[in-house]
Amino acid sequence: MIGLLVIDMINAFVEDESPLCVGGAKDTVPTIKKALDACRERGVKVVFITRGYRADGSDVEIARWKYWVENNRPLTIGLTGKLSGEFYGPLKPQEGDYVIVKKKWSAFFRTELDLLLRRLRIDTVVLCGTQTPDCVRATAFEADENDFEVLILGDGTSSKSSDIQESNLRDMRNAGFHVMPTAEFIKEIEELNTRKSSVEQLREFIEAGSKKLVTR
Repeated sequence: MIGLLVIDMINAFVEDESPLCVGGAKDTVPTIKKALDACRERGVKVVFITRGYRADGSDVEIARWKYWVENNRPLTIGLTGKLSGEFYGPLKPQEGDYVIVKKKWSAFFRTELDLLLRRLRIDTVVLCGTQTPDCVRATAFEADENDFEVLILGDGTSSKSSDIQESNLRDMRNAGFHVMPTAEFIKEIEELNTRKSSVEQLREFIEAGSKKLVTR
């Protein structure tokens, strides 16, 4: 079963006036909205990922904390407006959606995401959001490390430049992740949601091998 993860499409990363703005993020909003609508219409679970820090900076990434202090402490929990972790524009959770607050790059790192996905019987995550070389990429690799199949919406993810975007998508393709356009994903949602996932195929392969060993 598939689940859609909408990663960091929040004011601090999408608003033009924010010091953390990702150049290509706003352009992907209509595309991500189409994926969201299609998933909700077909009963596919949606998980929104945001980021929130304590006001004293005690949980900010080491690589980012000086920049965080110098730019008015964006993404502080409870903050509103252009520096906040509020979901941007039309990309807001609705009833039946889930929200995960993370502190670091990956949506899995020390969050309840792994537990949530397993409780929902999701074994394939579909990633969209920003930005590709950081949070999308980190989430993709940790998803794989936790035995989830990964699909990435190439035109539903963004980076600060097209060069960065393409090089990271190429790297993830080479790593074995399936990168697909959103239009193709929408057409194939029902098939993707009911097909036998790579996780299930691997499980059957292992079980078949074990049986062969037992009967020898």
